[in-house]
Amino acid sequence: ESLSGARVLLTGASAGIGEQMAYHYARFGAEIVLTARREAVLQKVVEKCLTLGAKKIFYIPADMSSPSEPEKVVQFAVQKLGGLDYLVLNHIGMTRFQMWAGDVEYTRWLMQVNFFSYVALATAALPTLEKNKGSLVVVSSLTGKIPTPFTTSYSATKFALDGFFSSLRHELIMQKRNVSITLCILGLIDTDTALENTRGKVHLTASPAPEAALAIIRGGATRVQEVFYPWWLQHMCYLWVLFPNDQVLQSYYNYSSP
Repeated sequence: ESLSGARVLLTGASAGIGEQMAYHYARFGAEIVLTARREAVLQKVVEKCLTLGAKKIFYIPADMSSPSEPEKVVQFAVQKLGGLDYLVLNHIGMTRFQMWAGDVEYTRWLMQVNFFSYVALATAALPTLEKNKGSLVVVSSLTGKIPTPFTTSYSATKFALDGFFSSLRHELIMQKRNVSITLCILGLIDTDTALENTRGKVHLTASPAPEAALAIIRGGATRVQEVFYPWWLQHMCYLWVLFPNDQVLQSYYNYSSP
């Protein structure tokens, strides 16, 4: 009920968890702006959202590797919806699931897409979110809480998200600015990209994307500080802090030394 008529800007909405979130928000009767790189795919998601009950829906193609795009996207959303109640940051750049090979330029590019654009989007949206007592929802990963093999650059971007947005949450509370920040820590999800990247490399079962999407939306709507999906990841994080065990962690990965 609280999401009926809510004004939502959702990034990374053309596939995977973002696409599933778009469909959930549509079913709840939200007013939505979707963004991603691929316009043709975005249009198909928009069409389905309309059939599911979205009150209003717009889209804007954007490439978050360009520093000028975040502000443009937020301005478009505020203009179309008259303000924002939710900013849901979900997009990621192409992820390499492999040992570190020394590609510093790729890491710099991934930081722009996965981290700096999040900071820029949140900064541009904060005035309208504060005005509307809104929520900032940041999709992160277990690899942003526990360092894991094959994810050096990706893990760095997710740790950066945790550091920045957890610190920002403290500042907003101290300043009595009524904007909630929900950080979502996800495990392996059965999106096409994730399954393709990890096939044959990990001994883990992937969780369903529609359920992950719903957990993220519920967390944002109830203004909790952190969402863990699946739920048992929270216990894993606590255990890791108390008893870090590299051998146990590495046993989940399929790797033979050359």
